[in-house]
Amino acid sequence: MTAPEKIGAFFDLDGTLLAPPSLEWRFIGYLLAHDELGTRDVARWLGHFAMKIVHDPHGATLSNKRYLAGLRESLASDWERSLPADGLQFYPAAIERMVWHWMQGHRVVLVSGTLDFLARAIAQRLPGRVEICATQLEASDGRWTGRLADEHMSGEAKARAVRALAARFGLSLWDCYAYGNSMSDLPMLDAVGRRVAVNPPARLACIACSEGWPVCDWREPAAAVPIRSSRQMTAKEAR
Repeated sequence: MTAPEKIGAFFDLDGTLLAPPSLEWRFIGYLLAHDELGTRDVARWLGHFAMKIVHDPHGATLSNKRYLAGLRESLASDWERSLPADGLQFYPAAIERMVWHWMQGHRVVLVSGTLDFLARAIAQRLPGRVEICATQLEASDGRWTGRLADEHMSGEAKARAVRALAARFGLSLWDCYAYGNSMSDLPMLDAVGRRVAVNPPARLACIACSEGWPVCDWREPAAAVPIRSSRQMTAKEAR
């Protein structure tokens, strides 16, 4: 049998663990409510994205953080402090599954296309320690440039991240688990031996059924998960 420390559990975040709206839309709502971002800025960003995605989907993804250009990095901490003290709307079944992995001694990882600082804020509210692989923003002099520091954590990028973490921590990919809710999670699911389609759309559900993967509906009911007191794993603890 594979030793528990050789097994990882890779979870998508938005729509898999966390009920809508997505973390990034929650952050945009915060910026709008606190006059850090104007509705014209959002409209201009969406318009640019809509025009570019037809001709250059990859480029549109890379440029779709322009609404953050010039905003201060400290807004990330401000947003985190604004989160409700009584918890966030996680799917209880998802948290139960994560707890099961922790109890087995597995390494738990969030692999998400959301912004890195949003994922880290949410990780602090989970009942155990996790690794984070999310989209990194470029910053200069304490302000975001609106560009990405690395590739957007979606599609094949998720699979590359999973393989890199497996190599770093000596994980057996064939024995690892992955949980995703969209077609953009498919490369991550394909990268491991134990794949689970969570709250899947019809296309992903069909693939899962044809491949014999478990299909889970974690959407009902969503409930608040209290903020935990323990801290996230540090880089030293991860080694």
